[in-house]
Amino acid sequence: MARDRSLARAGGAVVSWGVRRRKLLAVGLVGLIAAIGLIAAYFDALVIAALKPRVAFDPARVPVPPDYARGEHWSALPERVDADDVAIAGLAAIEPASAAVDVFYVHPTSFVGRDWNATMGDATVDAATDRGATRIQATAFRGCCAVYAPRYRQANLAAFTHPTEDGQRAIGLAGEDVIAAFRWYLARAGGRPFIVAGHSQGAVHAFRVLRDVVVREGLQDRLVAAYLIGGPLTDAGIAELGLPVCAAAGQTGCVIGFNARSADYAGGLDFVEWPPAPPGTPARPRVCVNPLTWRRDEAPDERALHRGAVFFDGDVPPAPRAEFTSARCRGGWLVVEFDGAVPRDFMSRILDYAIGSGNYHPIEFGLFFVDLRDDAAGRVRAYLDRRPS
Repeated sequence: MARDRSLARAGGAVVSWGVRRRKLLAVGLVGLIAAIGLIAAYFDALVIAALKPRVAFDPARVPVPPDYARGEHWSALPERVDADDVAIAGLAAIEPASAAVDVFYVHPTSFVGRDWNATMGDATVDAATDRGATRIQATAFRGCCAVYAPRYRQANLAAFTHPTEDGQRAIGLAGEDVIAAFRWYLARAGGRPFIVAGHSQGAVHAFRVLRDVVVREGLQDRLVAAYLIGGPLTDAGIAELGLPVCAAAGQTGCVIGFNARSADYAGGLDFVEWPPAPPGTPARPRVCVNPLTWRRDEAPDERALHRGAVFFDGDVPPAPRAEFTSARCRGGWLVVEFDGAVPRDFMSRILDYAIGSGNYHPIEFGLFFVDLRDDAAGRVRAYLDRRPS
């Protein structure tokens, strides 16, 4: 009997432990789910916290500036084979030597680090620029133009999403590099017409090129058009340039901009308005030119107008996907709707998660690759037709 009671107590202890273990596992699972939910809710903030520099911007300790006479400080130049020389199925590229127009292309952020500005000659940053920017964006202009794509001391991402005086200094330093590269190009170009293009951070610096060089120095007659894609630019900002926003295909000397989002986009990791709005100014909608109609109205379009998306993580060689997406301007966003999957590598999917659901900022060029390519070629033709001989 004593043995039976001992076994009973032991069995009860086992049962009791089993119950407690299940409770502990349940509590742990709930805690894990809560932690995952918390991380998901604040993932963008965690990303910025991980990247934001911990020291003040110090002009005496900035990275060594680029020397644009050195080829390695360019991601693409017309006289050599570069990241922009990618074959696209069914799309012919113009030989740079026969192009009548150049494109000065400013790449988006490819620097991931905790310094205020990237260092020139960083092999990891250069490879990311070539593969994740020049190859998938500047290539769109190979249907019309010779491509010049400078490297520069990029500003930390946090400078654009969480502005501070230090961040503005970092942006200013990067912009001065891009202006220096553009002046190097001008000295070489011999009066040739040009397109200015940029995406994301690159759009901000391209804006400065337009404002501080093209307009200030009276070069507007050489500007075919400016493509400032994915930049936080408003009508008030563009008004500073004295250049019109493009309102029709074939219009020249004007500025194109759009920021692609889903219809249910509820916010995420976005750049603040550029140029910075006066303190206390309510949020203003961004400039939106519909890349399917090249109009500024909010009228719905037809997907049949879409000439083709090109995704470099998918087909080899990349092939256009016509009628892949619709697009309409609404409240300053370019609202897009598509059904097919977008091929993205692992690191790109992490980026997509960080910036928020329905934020198509990383694929804005890819979604409208053929549309941008054909539009640039059309504006070049219109410009050359109108230019006095």
